[in-house]
Amino acid sequence: MSEHFETKAIRIQTKRTAEKEHASPLFLTSSFVFDDAEHARALFAEEVPGNQYTRFSNPNTTEMVEKLCALEKTDDGIATASGMSAVFTAIFGLVRAGDHIISARAIFGSTHQIFANILPRFNVTTSYYDIDKPESLETLIQKNTKIVYIETPSNPGLDIVDLEWLGNICKKHNLIFMVDNCFCTPYIQVPSLFGADVIIHSATKYLDGQGRVIAGVILGKKEYIKEIRYMARNTGPALSPMNAWIISKSLETLAVRMERHSENAIKLAEFLSNSPDVEIVKYPFLPSHPGFEIAKKQMKSGGGIVSFVVKGGVTRAVKFLDALEWFSLTANLGDTRTTVTHPTTTTHSKLTEDERLAVGILPGLIRISVGLEHIDDIIQEVKQALTASK
Repeated sequence: MSEHFETKAIRIQTKRTAEKEHASPLFLTSSFVFDDAEHARALFAEEVPGNQYTRFSNPNTTEMVEKLCALEKTDDGIATASGMSAVFTAIFGLVRAGDHIISARAIFGSTHQIFANILPRFNVTTSYYDIDKPESLETLIQKNTKIVYIETPSNPGLDIVDLEWLGNICKKHNLIFMVDNCFCTPYIQVPSLFGADVIIHSATKYLDGQGRVIAGVILGKKEYIKEIRYMARNTGPALSPMNAWIISKSLETLAVRMERHSENAIKLAEFLSNSPDVEIVKYPFLPSHPGFEIAKKQMKSGGGIVSFVVKGGVTRAVKFLDALEWFSLTANLGDTRTTVTHPTTTTHSKLTEDERLAVGILPGLIRISVGLEHIDDIIQEVKQALTASK
């Protein structure tokens, strides 16, 4: 098989059946039959490969995972029913009561809820480090520290973590390095090349790319995926074959989609940087971004998300959203269609004001997931909404 990303994303697929189909078929079955009693025993004893039950595995989920393992350059992986089930299952599959986690402070709102309010019920604690103060991370390491967890770029502030630097720290202290790579996808960034042990995706976003399904995936080293798979098999966050089939087909166009998302996003970011109505523009490939040099080192392009702070705070931000004529107001991202959200009142509303401010989520911050529409139309829509919201 070719080493080129595009070829692997298109050509890795389930073994062709006797029907000689060209596209992978859907395997809409809850269970699978065994040749005989000994075959059943051997399957459940994991002595031979094969499918037993779709909660455990299915040819469609297997195809999707095998593609993503090839693209993320990891040993193994499992599919889950959502991005947050991937986050939850990956963490709970590896921690034990009494363990400690270090997380970047800038993370998705629901992930923060797991660390702050759910894990403590099981005597697992979390310390946070600020991405703009990386020197503070090593001071947080304790004897019981198990995992270091980050997103890069972060949601929604687009902060950048130096993967190589953090990978070296985790290796030095024998810590599990876990990365949410949702914003970049493996086309733009491959965390395993910098030492990441476990990589998580909300496949709902760019991996599907068209806002159709909910899904997640956990990829990584065999030793860690084995523990996580045990948790998944016995708690049941299984992905449906239909959703896995859709995402596997979507991966065939991931490269061309991410190129256009990034191409449109940098042009929008440059337009916003020159707007008198905007205080701050956050985009990894803008030279003004504090993490610009690191982003250029570990990312192929800047991705499809642009965040900016509009002058006028939350009042102006709300007026801006209400003035939009055809952008989609939704909490999702990574769609072919441009989507917009106001994190303070939606995705990160459960954080306190101090917690939001600590990670750069200002009242006037707006996150745009830049779609695949013509860039002139995207810029004109933003321009008219800025004018109408004055």
